[in-house]
Amino acid sequence: MTAQRQLKVGILGATGTVGQRFIKLLAQHPYMRTHVLGASARSAGHKYIDVVKWKQVTRVPQEVAQMVVEECVVNERWKQCDVVFSGLAEGDAGEIEASFRAAELPVFSNAKNHRRDPSTPLIVPLVNPSHLSVIPHQQAQHNLKKGFIVTNANCSTTGIVVPLKALEGAFGPLDCIVVTTMQAISGAGYPGVASFDIFDNVVPYIGSEEEKMEWETSKILGGVLPGEKGFDLHAESPLKISAACNRVPVLEGHTECVSVSFKRRPPPSPEQVKQALREFMCEAQSLGCPSAPKQAIVVHEEVDRPQPRLDRDDQDGAGVNVGRVRNCGVFDIKFVVLSNNVAIGAATSSIINAEIAHAKGMI
Repeated sequence: MTAQRQLKVGILGATGTVGQRFIKLLAQHPYMRTHVLGASARSAGHKYIDVVKWKQVTRVPQEVAQMVVEECVVNERWKQCDVVFSGLAEGDAGEIEASFRAAELPVFSNAKNHRRDPSTPLIVPLVNPSHLSVIPHQQAQHNLKKGFIVTNANCSTTGIVVPLKALEGAFGPLDCIVVTTMQAISGAGYPGVASFDIFDNVVPYIGSEEEKMEWETSKILGGVLPGEKGFDLHAESPLKISAACNRVPVLEGHTECVSVSFKRRPPPSPEQVKQALREFMCEAQSLGCPSAPKQAIVVHEEVDRPQPRLDRDDQDGAGVNVGRVRNCGVFDIKFVVLSNNVAIGAATSSIINAEIAHAKGMI
């Protein structure tokens, strides 16, 4: 049996919370290894262990701790990379990621800057990896052969689109969706929400979050235009979605209460919905991607599950958890979704996206 080729990985924003997650996940990866760590000019030239405020429950991987941090500027060391993961904050991400793409590097980004680009795939790996087919169009636009940018979705959007995709696949188009989120403080990054604001409190506003959930869902669940030159944004079956987003005093794990209605009548029963969710399979699983969950959607029968503290680390946070599936007095079905916002909602999504692209021969 031929050994798997090892891929050299660069991490932009390596000292931040998402960058730390990339490092933690890649330390155990079977064929990706960290090659370059990128951070601000202030950190560049120093050993990683000396500049990072490590906030993970495991220690800094030994092979990374002594690495010297580079600036997020393309140089010969960065050019040796097969894959670049970006955990940059949105203020810096746009131009830096574009410069790495221009240097013929595949960039998998956790930032929002390129998500609205009509030639950039916005991919939740358990839902729409078929959208990678637009990459050749993106490359043609920028006169590139290997470089491209793929973004993953906002963490709150990621949680709901997985069960929504399963329901559309089993029962046809959805008509209306109403979702109320209870989002963990880690979604705000570090240092995040001030303790005085979040202790003993719920903050019923997260800047631009509701808008992002509404338009991202449409792009992710939509198809690809003829000629694979963009996305149809669910144009054939307009999807109405309303989101209300709240920050709650939970460290990790976004909880979302979802109500849906179906175009087809009669709608499915709660038992039919639960069966469809349990049976849902994604392409990352069929391709054997090492970071993909064994079960994309775990369905709970307990009346009080899922819960962040109990369920966020199931399958290392790579799948989603759904519970309380029941009839809705206004729409058809309502249920609760829990997703790990710093795993499948962030770094894990980017890594699985890269694994899929690798399996498809794009890397």
